[in-house]
Amino acid sequence: MGDGRCVHCRDDEPAFDRALSFGEYKGPLRGLIHLLKYENVTPVAGPLGEMLARTLSELLSASNNEKLLLLPVPLHKSRRRTRGFNQAELIARAAAKQSAQKFEVVSSLLVRHRETISQVGLSREERIENMRDAFRVIDRQRVKGRAVILIDDVMTTGTTLSECARVLKNAGAERVWAATVARAFQGADLREPADGGQQEEVEAVQVAASV
Repeated sequence: MGDGRCVHCRDDEPAFDRALSFGEYKGPLRGLIHLLKYENVTPVAGPLGEMLARTLSELLSASNNEKLLLLPVPLHKSRRRTRGFNQAELIARAAAKQSAQKFEVVSSLLVRHRETISQVGLSREERIENMRDAFRVIDRQRVKGRAVILIDDVMTTGTTLSECARVLKNAGAERVWAATVARAFQGADLREPADGGQQEEVEAVQVAASV
């Protein structure tokens, strides 16, 4: 039996302590994420947040009454200005509202102070170099001795989440977990959608309506 870790995590131990995803980045789930991320259909954050809330429930012990920090993986200010929002933050806030666990969602504690290029098409080594020293903790006292959960929409190789976790632990965080809506495995289509309607987005809307 395996240990639940991907081959990359076995070869190069990530800085986060554990990571979980709701489902695989394909089909209707991929379509929902595209609707939010590329089509600005922000109400989709609701059903995506519900999925993330289930993942958070699985990640945490039911007896854990500690108020945990949820930190959305930040966008660089230029990317956020272009998009108008951070999809990870919208999903995190929707999940916190739908979860029985007590969470504190903080969007300004971890910042991406250096602009990075898209990770799509990069090798693992190029991804690591691309993310190196891209993040900064603004208030170290807020994370010192705390348990922190990083939130993002999609996890691929985990290099972005691992770099965020490394920075948080250097700032004094006791534990850092990661939770994402989707996990993209090798061969997943990570390209941005072309303009125009797509069948997967139609299916995604139907899924969102039924959640």
